[in-house]
Formats: sequence, structure tokens, C-alpha cells
Amino acid sequence: MKKIIFLLSGLILINCSKSGGEKQEVKADLMEVLTEDKAPSAAAAPIPPSFSVSEKLLPDENGTNKEAYKSKKTDTISKKIIKKGDMKIQVGDVKKTQNQVNEIIKKNNAYIQKEEFQNMDMDDNLTLIIRVPHKNFDALINSFSDGVGTVLSKNISSNDVTEEYTDIAIKLANKKIYLEKYRDMLKKAATTKDMLEIQENIRELEDEIDIAEGSLRFIDDRVNYSTLNLNLYKEKVRSSTTSKIGFGSRFVDSLTEGWNSFVSFLLGMVSLWPFFLLIPVIIVLWRKWKSKKKIQN
Repeated sequence: MKKIIFLLSGLILINCSKSGGEKQEVKADLMEVLTEDKAPSAAAAPIPPSFSVSEKLLPDENGTNKEAYKSKKTDTISKKIIKKGDMKIQVGDVKKTQNQVNEIIKKNNAYIQKEEFQNMDMDDNLTLIIRVPHKNFDALINSFSDGVGTVLSKNISSNDVTEEYTDIAIKLANKKIYLEKYRDMLKKAATTKDMLEIQENIRELEDEIDIAEGSLRFIDDRVNYSTLNLNLYKEKVRSSTTSKIGFGSRFVDSLTEGWNSFVSFLLGMVSLWPFFLLIPVIIVLWRKWKSKKKIQN
């Protein structure tokens, strides 16, 4: 009888130890899934097809490895160059020149993004923000430089954003892979806590993907269409003897300016009418004061 009790006790202990081991196994599997969720494997990080990496690279905390730039080949990737410029041109007639400018813009398949006109006392200013296809940018600049008017200033710059564009593209590709991985894990989530945690990670990744895609679209827009700020300037009062505007135009401008100055003077005098009303009162008071003084003497 004692032997039977001893054997039964041994079997119970063995079953308990097995059950505890199975629970620990399940817990370990869950921890492994969550760890993989928070730290994706380097093998899941893709490199865009336009690059060729000669060695195995481990992603950094942002999902990329800057050392990849040492071994990638960019033969199949076009350069990302942003061109922009500023020009100020003195003209004889702003409206007439604007028609000429519109013809040049149309010829180069460009368009006006913004137009602003200012009619000042001393000058007229027409400011145009022009967007032109990248390949036509130089032709547009040359057309404005020749025959439109006197170029007072010109500033042209180019900015190579290839590296910045590539960095964003690689991180975007990685985030999309991680997003699909999280979505697969969401389907297999066993508890509400795991589901909420995975959904939060998915939401953050979707926001980061939207921002990255917006950045790439913005860069592509600036690369594909260059920007030129064009200012057409007409001086109304011209004192320069080297000006290309004729004597007749300058004479008319001087007459107009003289008349405007005379009108401004008259309006200024009229605005002083309250002080003119005080003059007779001051004279009367002064005479009374002088009369009293004589009487006292």
C-alpha cells in the first residue's frame, strides 16, 4: 500500500513540473514575439532597387545605416537638383513688358504661380513668381536677360538634394515593410493588450509614412519645376543721365511729380485751418493787453 501511494505522489509531481515548463515556454514565445515587434530584424529592412549594397548592413535606430552610402551605386538614379533664381529688370513700360514676358513664359511651358503689382509715387513694381520645367530654366533666364530691359540684378543657385532624397526614400521603404509586419502580427494577437500596443505602433508608422511621402513629393516638385522670382521695375523720376528712357518721358514725369508736390503742399496748408482761426483771436488779445498797459502807464 505504501508503495502505491509513493508511486502516485511521484506521478503527480512529474505532471506539475511539466505543466510549469509548458507555461514558461508559452511566456517565452510571447516575449519573443513582442521583442521582434519592437526591434525588427535587419533582414526585413529593404534597400531600394536602384541601389546595390556589397556587404550586409545592420540598420540603426532609424531603420537605416549611413554606412550604406559607401557601397551603393547610383548609376540608375538621376540627380536631384533644385534650381531657383531672382532677377530684377528695369523697363520703360511695365504693361508692355508684361505682354512680352507672358509670351516668353508660354514658349518655355512655364506658368505664373503668383503675381503682385505696386504703383508707388517713385516707381512701378511688378513681381512674378514663375515655375518652369527644370530643362527650360536656363532658356527662360536667357530670354529675360536679352531684350526685355536692363538687368539690375540676377542671382541663380542650384542645390543638390540627392542624398537627402535617398535617405528619406530608404527610411520610407523600411517603414512600409515594418507596417506590413505589424499588420500581420495584429491578426495573430491573442490579448487585448497586445492588440492595442500593435495598433499604436501601426498608427505611428502610418503618420511617419505620410510625412515621408509628403517630403518626397515636395522635393520632386521643386526638382521638376524650378522657381524664378522676377521683378519688373519702372522708375518714375529719373535723374540718371545714362538711363535708356528718352528725354520726353523724363520731362513728362518731372511735370507730373511737380504737380503732385504742389497739390500735396496745398492739402497740407488746408489741414492747418484750425491754426489759422486762432490767429485773429491772438491778435485781438494782444491789442487788448497792449491797450491796458498804456492806460496803466
